[in-house]
Amino acid sequence: MPLFLVFLTIYAVTVVGNLGMIMIIQINPKLHTSMYFFLSHLSLVDFCYSTVVTPKLLENLVVEDRTISFTGCIMQFFFACIFVVTETFMLAVMAYDRFVAVCNPLLYTVVMSQKLCSLLVGASYSWGIVCSLTLTYFLLKLSFKGNNIINNFVCEHAAIISVSCSDPYMSQKIILISATFNEISSLVVILLSYVSIFITVMKMPSTGGRHKAFSTCASHLTAITIFHGTILFLYCVPNSKSSWLMVKVASVFYTVVIPMLNPLIYSLRNKDVKETVKKLINTNYCDT
Repeated sequence: MPLFLVFLTIYAVTVVGNLGMIMIIQINPKLHTSMYFFLSHLSLVDFCYSTVVTPKLLENLVVEDRTISFTGCIMQFFFACIFVVTETFMLAVMAYDRFVAVCNPLLYTVVMSQKLCSLLVGASYSWGIVCSLTLTYFLLKLSFKGNNIINNFVCEHAAIISVSCSDPYMSQKIILISATFNEISSLVVILLSYVSIFITVMKMPSTGGRHKAFSTCASHLTAITIFHGTILFLYCVPNSKSSWLMVKVASVFYTVVIPMLNPLIYSLRNKDVKETVKKLINTNYCDT
C-alpha cells in the first residue's frame, strides 16, 4: 500500500504536469514558438508512455493476481518502445532548436519554420513506430510456452526474451543495433549543438547575454542528462541475475519518474510558464 500511494502520487503529478504544460502552451500566445511546440510534444510523449506502464504497475501493487496476457504484454512493449524512441529524438530536435536560437538568432524564425518543426516532430514519431514495429516483429518470432513469470514490473525487452524457449540471439542483436544507433545519433546531434552553443556563448561580450543564453538551455540539458543517463545505465548493465534489481530500478525511473520530472524541470525554470500559471490561478480565484 505505501508503494501504491507513492506511485499513484507520481502518476497524478505526471498527468497534471504534462497535460497542464500542453494546456498552458496552447492558451498563452507568447508560447506559440518552435521551442514550446517541441516542449508540448515532449509533454504528450511523457504522458503517453507513463500511461502505458503506470496503471498496470498500480494494479499489480494492490491485487494478488498479477497476470498479464501475452497480447497485453506485447502491446505494452510496443507502445512503450514507440514513446521512448520518440522522446530520444525529440530531445535531439530540441537541442537543434536551441542551437539555432543561440547561434543564429536573426535567422531563427526563418530556419525554424512551422513546416520544418512539424517535419522534425513527425520524423521523431515515425522513427519511433518503425523501431517499435521491428523489435516487436522479432519478439513475436520467439516461442513461449506455459505460464511464464516476467522478472519485472513492465514488459521490458530483456524480461520478455528471458522467458522465451527459443534462441533470442536475433532479437537481442536487433535491439542492440537499434538502441546503439538511436543513442549515438541523438547524442551526436545534442553534443554538436551544445558545443556550438558553448563556443558562441563564450564569445558574447556581455555577462548578461551569456547568462541568458545558458539559462535558456539549462532545463533542456537537465532533462537530457537524466533521460540519457538512465537509458545508458539500463542498457550497459550486464545481463545477469544480480543485475535484475538495477534493471528494475532503472526501468521505474525512466518509465515512471522521468515523465513526472520533465514538466517540473521546464516549469520551475521558465518565467513565461510560471507567469501563465499565476494568471490562471488568479483568474480562477477572482471568478470564485
